[in-house]
Amino acid sequence: MTQAVRRLFGTDGIRGVANRAPMDALTALRLGQAAGRFFSRGAHRHRVVIGKDTRLSGYMLEPALTAGFVGAGMDVVLVGPLPTPAIALLTRSLRADLGVMISASHNPFEDNGIKLFGPDGLKLSDAQEMEIEALMAGEPTGLASPSRLGRASRLEDAPGRYIEAVKASFPKRLSLSGLRIVVDCAHGAAYKVAPTVLWELGAEVVSVGVSPDGFNINKECGSTAPGRLAELVRERRADLGIALDGDADRLVLVDEQGQIIDGDQILATIAESWAAQGRLAGGGVVATVMSNLGLERFLSGLGLNLLRTKVGDRYVSERMRETGCNLGGEQSGHMIMSEFGTTGDGLVAALQVLAELVERKQPASEACRRFTPLPQRLVNVRFSGGNPLDDSSVKDAIAEAEAKLGSRGRVLIRPSGTEPLIRVMAEAEEEGMVEETVESLAALIRARAAALPAKVA
Repeated sequence: MTQAVRRLFGTDGIRGVANRAPMDALTALRLGQAAGRFFSRGAHRHRVVIGKDTRLSGYMLEPALTAGFVGAGMDVVLVGPLPTPAIALLTRSLRADLGVMISASHNPFEDNGIKLFGPDGLKLSDAQEMEIEALMAGEPTGLASPSRLGRASRLEDAPGRYIEAVKASFPKRLSLSGLRIVVDCAHGAAYKVAPTVLWELGAEVVSVGVSPDGFNINKECGSTAPGRLAELVRERRADLGIALDGDADRLVLVDEQGQIIDGDQILATIAESWAAQGRLAGGGVVATVMSNLGLERFLSGLGLNLLRTKVGDRYVSERMRETGCNLGGEQSGHMIMSEFGTTGDGLVAALQVLAELVERKQPASEACRRFTPLPQRLVNVRFSGGNPLDDSSVKDAIAEAEAKLGSRGRVLIRPSGTEPLIRVMAEAEEEGMVEETVESLAALIRARAAALPAKVA
């Protein structure tokens, strides 16, 4: 029996403030028990791989999850700080029944999250997550007898396995020799593996964000704050800057002039290259509703489709499998390339772009500027009570804005799946219209949010 309303899982697993429900040790324990029972099928010895990023709260959640899985009769393989895509890869290569990543991705250190992967290395479906929630809501029955408890061990060569897999995604005939690359690891999960991969492929590497202390993950660094990276690229006269987020499943690039290259431009660069090589499957690319109309028009000019999904790399992955596409991603920097992995991998995506720079013998400012984006603006409105989007005046204002833009642009208003935010986005051919639309809608939503009663903690 499943729950009608999902309460724990959002667009990317469970997320919240560390040491407060649902991101506390008790919930982690019950999640381990429930997921362990859910994935214990068959007579074989069951196994789960657990990785994490560098947040202080990982020391609390990792043993709680371990206790839950051991109590459900699962053997636990601990790999320590590694990128999310490494956990997806290891889940498959170790023939594990389940993979777990403890990370809140690009959020500050105060938050944490738990992402689950099935034995195929894919993130769980909505239906699977709801079944696990239902098991968590009931009494923890069906746990292992004393003689069937699981064991926990550490896999010491886990980083090396991931490093070799990432290097294998780069064409063997090419080298990064002669390139100077600045890589910002956001003091997160890739702080060791990312510089190693780039150096072993021949690059001169300048590493920043590689001194995690449990508190500094994503702090004024990484893919959500690439300003310092841009400065370093110019200062060091580097060929490219790579900014990863806390769990390294997304990236933002910086060209040699210090200009930001977002996920849409990365998608366009890889799609054009793969299409020319006959490698692009499915007749197009999968992206989300957030991707710029400029990307859609660029791909159309190449005879390719842009297939849109709701926000979340999990939904991008699902649509890729449905349509046979082997490339998909998000404007925020999640890039999924199914021939190399099952989930977003910032480092692998960066290597695909670097291969283009080497092949074309062009600077990043030329190779990675494939289209001119339409003016687009996104404003986040924080709220603490009920959903302001349910207000009739807000609905009317959104409908009026959509009608006004017509075919010249679009409006996208949606609640975040990971934070108490309403994301207000508009894009159009005229920048003034974008500014006016976003400002008026954000102001109205902000006012309605302030009028709602706050949630009781």
